[in-house]
Amino acid sequence: MIKTVRGKLDKLNVSETLRYLGYGKTVIPEEGVQGLLRECESEVLAAQDLRACYSVFDISVQGENIDLGFAKVNSHSLALNLAGCVKCVLFACTAGAGIDRLIAKYSRISPAKAAVMQAAGAALVEDWCEELCALFKREYGDTRPRFSCGYGDLPLTLQRDIFAALLVTKHIGITLSDDCFMTPTKSVTAIVGIR
Repeated sequence: MIKTVRGKLDKLNVSETLRYLGYGKTVIPEEGVQGLLRECESEVLAAQDLRACYSVFDISVQGENIDLGFAKVNSHSLALNLAGCVKCVLFACTAGAGIDRLIAKYSRISPAKAAVMQAAGAALVEDWCEELCALFKREYGDTRPRFSCGYGDLPLTLQRDIFAALLVTKHIGITLSDDCFMTPTKSVTAIVGIR
C-alpha cells in the first residue's frame, strides 16, 4: 500500500544552508550573506509544498545481490547499508515546484540570491527527508540511514523502478527525465532499511 503525506516546516536549518553554500562550520558569513539568508528563508518557506509517498517492501540481501521487492539490483554499498534488514521503506519526496520557480526567477535578476535559494531549497528538502525518516522510525522501529540512487555504486537508473513502484508522478507530481533526473529539482528518492 502506498501512503502519501504532506508537511510544512516553520524554519530552515541555517547551518545546512550555509554548508550547501560552501561555508565551514566555524566560518561566520558576512552581513550581506546573512541578510540574503533571511530573505531567502522567508521566500522558500512561503513557497514550500512538501509532499511524499512511501511503501514498505520485503527485501533479500545475498552478498551484493539485492531483491528490493520492487526491483533487483547489484550494489556493494546498498548491501552494506541494508545488512541485517528484511524490509525497507521506499520513499519519494519533494519540496515542490515553487522552489524551482524562485531559483529560476533569481537566476535572471540576482545570481547571488539564486545561489542562496539553491542552498536553501536543498536544506529544505534535506530537513523534510529527516522528518520522514523520523516518521518511519516511529512507524516501523529501528531503521538504517536512508540511501539514494547515485550514492556509492547504486545506479541512478534505479530511479525508474522507484517511480514505477510508488507511482510517484501520480501521487506527488514529481517527473523523471530520460536521464533519471527529477523535476522539481529539490526532490529525493531513497531506501530506508528496517531492521
